[in-house]
Amino acid sequence: MKATDVVMTPIHKEGHIFVVIFFAISFGLFFLAEPLGWIGLILTGWCLYFFRDPERVIPDEEGVLVSPADGTVCAICEAAPPAELGMGDEPRMRVSIFLSVFNVHVNRTPASGDITGLAHVPGKFLNAAATEASEENERQLIRMTTVDGHDIAYAQVAGLVARRILCDLEIGQTVARGEHFGLIRFGSRTDVYLDKALVPTVKVGQTMIGGETVIARIAL
Repeated sequence: MKATDVVMTPIHKEGHIFVVIFFAISFGLFFLAEPLGWIGLILTGWCLYFFRDPERVIPDEEGVLVSPADGTVCAICEAAPPAELGMGDEPRMRVSIFLSVFNVHVNRTPASGDITGLAHVPGKFLNAAATEASEENERQLIRMTTVDGHDIAYAQVAGLVARRILCDLEIGQTVARGEHFGLIRFGSRTDVYLDKALVPTVKVGQTMIGGETVIARIAL
């Protein structure tokens, strides 16, 4: 990635206040000791980088789900969907994506459809890459019915560093595939629960591009 790509990339609205705060602190540090001021500016640059919100090319292929976040697939397994969403306890395929502090943290909807359920669950702040994070960490749960009639769920999961989950969705809202729906600060995980008609198209260790990488499609 070129340095100009980072500079020219739009910044998510939630990052504006952090950039201002970091810059103001850096300015003040220059009066205390110049080296501290330069360190502050480096951290301000990292803040800009963290809150970047790059343009994405959303696939128009029918019957597919896209990744809700940038990151690395850390697990693909069968798991019961979150009880808070009322989807029953029959196991489904779950694709989990770990986001480091260097990944884009803007979340995008995996499919077009209607939001049918939301639930916020308080919890711990374990390492987001750990298997137990899906059930024990603080998380925001979302259920939706896709335009193809699939009943799916996805979750924003906090991690060791993350202390703030932002979700802009409302029950009954109609969304488009790849649409922005939230953000997690700083370092986190997203889980996607598929229904039986959908199969994963990714593997553990694969790098995801939110809104672009196809993570599942209708089984043939």
